[in-house]
Amino acid sequence: MSDNYADIINLPHHVSKMHRQMPLAERAAQFAPFAALEGHAAAVRSTAQRVRLQMEKREKQQVGWDC
Repeated sequence: MSDNYADIINLPHHVSKMHRQMPLAERAAQFAPFAALEGHAAAVRSTAQRVRLQMEKREKQQVGWDC
């Protein structure tokens, strides 16, 4: 397995003469997680709140409290 890259392993790192090196902050941004499910967490919280209120209402009705 170590022979797979023997021909290139010791070559010098390429540095472009045409393009500047990308700053680390920009490079990191490329690999940062993106919001593929934007709004999903808010929707889950909203649904959880609605269900919680419905359950509380049912519990009050079962006990005989006025709503």
